[in-house]
Amino acid sequence: MSLSNALTNAVSGLVAASRGTEVVASNLANAATPGYARRELQMAARPLVSGGGGVHVDGAVRMVQGAVLAQARLAGAETARAETLAGFHKSVSDAIGVPGEAGSLTTLLSQLDGALVAAAARPESEAGLSQAVSAARDLARAYNTLGAHVQDARSAADRAIGADVEALNSGLKRMAELNRQITVQMAGGKDSNALQDERQRIIDGLSLVVPLKELPREGGRVALFTAEGGVLLDGFTPASLEFTAVGLVTADMSAGSPALGLLRLNGEPVPPGQMGRFAGGRLAANFQIRDLDSPLAQARLDAAAADLHDRFAAVTPNPTAGAIASGLFTDAFSGAPGLAQRIVVSAAVDPAAGGAVWRLRDGMAAAAPGPVGNADLLMRMQEALGGLRAAPGIGAVPRSAASLAAELTSLAASGRLSAERDVTTATAQSSTYDTMLRQDGVDSDREMETLLALERAYASNAKVLQTVDDMIQTILRLT
Repeated sequence: MSLSNALTNAVSGLVAASRGTEVVASNLANAATPGYARRELQMAARPLVSGGGGVHVDGAVRMVQGAVLAQARLAGAETARAETLAGFHKSVSDAIGVPGEAGSLTTLLSQLDGALVAAAARPESEAGLSQAVSAARDLARAYNTLGAHVQDARSAADRAIGADVEALNSGLKRMAELNRQITVQMAGGKDSNALQDERQRIIDGLSLVVPLKELPREGGRVALFTAEGGVLLDGFTPASLEFTAVGLVTADMSAGSPALGLLRLNGEPVPPGQMGRFAGGRLAANFQIRDLDSPLAQARLDAAAADLHDRFAAVTPNPTAGAIASGLFTDAFSGAPGLAQRIVVSAAVDPAAGGAVWRLRDGMAAAAPGPVGNADLLMRMQEALGGLRAAPGIGAVPRSAASLAAELTSLAASGRLSAERDVTTATAQSSTYDTMLRQDGVDSDREMETLLALERAYASNAKVLQTVDDMIQTILRLT
């Protein structure tokens, strides 16, 4: 080997070692940066004749396991979906409460039952009658609060859909711009790794909203599809999504009604039957809460409130008179959705509304107090709570009011437990893929080993340079 070849080899080795050190430094500095992919220096031998030998640095390559990354994104989308649904079911279950807990539905119903028993034992006691009216008012307010809570959650889901659609649009626009920039960088032979990191970070974020599949295209571009085949970006023009949140969702707004907005894709509405293209992820979960889970919870609350209303409406001072229009509980819009929010104690027994508590003993329509020792109506009210009735919307099996409240509590708890199981499963799967990605990520120990190897290579090439220099100096002295 000639001295010139030895010199060329040593210089190329020094350049490669220096470039490798830069790559290691970048890896260590960005170990915790989201979306950053570990770099590896790619090198190739230079031909001896044309290049004088040595090594050529091809560039730093991002080390990403595409298949694992794709599965990690799908698992992350499922986790986001499960967590969103679990949050809703937990809030409903917590609002209903558990038996024995202060303020829970079953506890308030038990307190009303006890207050009626106490009032029947001493029908002449104004305090006892007031206590029964107060217990009835607390129970009605609990239904009002529960119904409002469900609709608040529904409104929040509607607003979250709007926010996610906005995030999708801005993310897709940035993706299209990055595709253009990466194509230009790669065509000019420049390093586009930083742009690809940003693109990966954006896709990772968007995949929590809608499960995404990434497909490579020429020039370093990528195309984005939903997991079910919906096209979001294939080229330089992204799809356009539109959604208008209504702000306040009420119980009478049903899925598909004009009041509730639909998702629009490229100007065309996406009906509920075609929303499968966007299945999975946070967007689908919020649509499920708004259009399915919240209306179901509202329907169950309405059924329980209607059952309570009807039990007392059937109790009159004269058992042969049949049901009356208004019992202990009233609803100004009987039969319309949202009864749970509207049910109130009859103004006839509410002193704050101009009523009198003695009507609880003598009848809602009584014009004047009757015999103070007559507890017949109070006892039949208490019996009505324990009577077996079917509540359409919760089940066809006849139940007492206490059993119905317990069933409502159980359904809410079951929904919560099922959603939390889904979260546990999805989180475990997501953690598995995250671990696999980290194994191919930046390992500080491995990077330090690489740095030591580069240091030795640098020292070796420097030694070759020193030796060549000594030889040249010796030749010069001989001449």
